[in-house]
Amino acid sequence: MLVKEYRICMPLTVEEYRIGQLYTICKHSHEVSDKGEGVEVVRNERHTDPVHGQGQLTEKRVHLSSKLPGWARAVVPHIFYITEKSWNYYPYTVTETKYEDNCGISENIFNGDKNEMDQEVDFLDIAFDDVPDRHYRTSEDPRCFSSAKTGRGPLQKGWRESSRPVMCSYKQVAVQFEVWGLQTRVEQFVHKVIREVLLVGHRQAFAWMDEWYGMTLEDVRKFENQMHSATNQKLGHYES
Repeated sequence: MLVKEYRICMPLTVEEYRIGQLYTICKHSHEVSDKGEGVEVVRNERHTDPVHGQGQLTEKRVHLSSKLPGWARAVVPHIFYITEKSWNYYPYTVTETKYEDNCGISENIFNGDKNEMDQEVDFLDIAFDDVPDRHYRTSEDPRCFSSAKTGRGPLQKGWRESSRPVMCSYKQVAVQFEVWGLQTRVEQFVHKVIREVLLVGHRQAFAWMDEWYGMTLEDVRKFENQMHSATNQKLGHYES
């Protein structure tokens, strides 16, 4: 098993991020999805927890068949995807994601025993980490984007320490693939894809700020429902 903790800072408050991430996830999913590939939304429904109260249960499948390198295609099933289930009682999330209004300085935020897990901490910089050419758009480059609604951006070197507001999304991701001879390579590959998805998605959340800033939770839930239906149809998964 390969466990990593990703830390992604954003020039937002935790409450702003709540709206921004919901908007971005469904718009991004629709943009990258094509028939049989991309992100399929399996479930998105209200859920009540006895401790945390009202929340949202979301189940997604990130289809990766077309992204598999040649060495993996012979041994991995033709239909290959990662399942992500999230019970979100914001800002508490059961899927080992936590949000704090800081620049990624909280250590051992998941209260794990680091002697039991070989866990790497990976800081993602939405402005200065390289993204693949196929994902790059000048309009989505935080070094170029300036928000008309908030006046935030473009982001400069050292922005994580100087920006106000600033928050951090902490994500602990465990990948396990128990096939002898391929375990390490597949686990590393999946983490590479996860990192790429996180980096591109958070860049978009900032660059799309003027689209979602000012939306209410009710507004973004309506947008979610519309986009999830459109995305699943695009993937060829029709509701009964």
